[in-house]
Amino acid sequence: MQLKKYTDYALRILIYTGTKSNTELSSIKEISEVFNISQHHLGKIVFELNKMQLLETVRGRNGGIRLAKPAEEINVGLLVRSLESDFNLLECFDKETDHCVISPACTLKHTLNRALHAFFKVLEDYTIKDLIVNEQELRSLMGMDR
Repeated sequence: MQLKKYTDYALRILIYTGTKSNTELSSIKEISEVFNISQHHLGKIVFELNKMQLLETVRGRNGGIRLAKPAEEINVGLLVRSLESDFNLLECFDKETDHCVISPACTLKHTLNRALHAFFKVLEDYTIKDLIVNEQELRSLMGMDR
């Protein structure tokens, strides 16, 4: 299973903005430079995170973005669930496209479904705050201490 780049980048944006104080703003440009991701692509993700009320955008000359709520209130599992649209690990997960002849008797889909639920259960135990517990090291790696 692999998460979409969209979800990966959304998590990176939240980690980056989460390492800044509430009064500090980040820019799409600086995040783009740190992670070497297109500003255009990041702009779409920031727009979505703003709609989800996870990021606050401040317009104007000195504008930017920051977390809209404390990092400990942003649940990683719920975020991943909302950003990822397809968790059909096998053909048989989708009744519309299931053409497998053993599907009615196969227990693999049940096993993988349990594993998928366990995956989300683990993610739901974490918040963005948990992902930035090593804040100083992250800030250093992202070039924020210069």
